[in-house]
Amino acid sequence: MNPTRENLTEMLEPAIEAMGFELADLELNLGHSRGVLRLFIDHEKGIGLEDCEAVSRQVSGLLDVEDPIAMDYRLEVSSPGLDRKLVKPEHFDRFVGRQIKTRLKRLIEGHRRVKGRLLARDGETVVVQSDSETIAISLADIEVARLVPEL
Repeated sequence: MNPTRENLTEMLEPAIEAMGFELADLELNLGHSRGVLRLFIDHEKGIGLEDCEAVSRQVSGLLDVEDPIAMDYRLEVSSPGLDRKLVKPEHFDRFVGRQIKTRLKRLIEGHRRVKGRLLARDGETVVVQSDSETIAISLADIEVARLVPEL
């Protein structure tokens, strides 16, 4: 079986949510000799080491039973961090008012990268106020979006 990010998300997300956590993101990097399955979990009260260990144990058991990855890989579970990726539409809703930086899949209004305050999400579009202009960006055009840490 050649697992995809979507297959793994569909398999693991219900178990993680049943534990009271959000699967904020999932990265699958299957290299030549050994791969990495990296899960980023979140909770409204934050994430501690004990949370990562508990999710790791639960997910390891599920992965052992389902065996979706045919090669050797390492499972990593962590918090999304201060510069977390915004992956799901709900992430954009949650962080309205915060500074974000985006890398776009194509040139939009002369920009390939946009950094600014996230003003809103309206359906499949986010609105970002940069230093000089307000830019509407389709979620489909965003290659990656991250929060800018506010320390």
